[in-house]
Amino acid sequence: MLKIRLKRIGRRGQPHYRIVVMESSQPRDGKTVEEIGYYNPRNKPSVFDVDKDRAQYWLEKGAQPTDTVAQYFVKEGLLDSLSRGSTKPSTKKTSKKENKE
Repeated sequence: MLKIRLKRIGRRGQPHYRIVVMESSQPRDGKTVEEIGYYNPRNKPSVFDVDKDRAQYWLEKGAQPTDTVAQYFVKEGLLDSLSRGSTKPSTKKTSKKENKE
């Protein structure tokens, strides 16, 4: 499965990242299919630069963004919203009185 994720570059203690499309089984800094952007969290404010056309192309092809990348895609307008939290049914206990009524 293809993922849109961050690939770390930069010196020790000075990270910056490339936004890449790669196979999910590859290691973080492994071989990429395509580099589509750049992210530098060290600047104030942080820099997130992505080729929107290529990102949209890969999203349409079925590539799944990681949580971090998805947050920035929502800010850039590439995704509508994030579905957060569990999709499991609620495990909230109900009292016996509520069940009898």
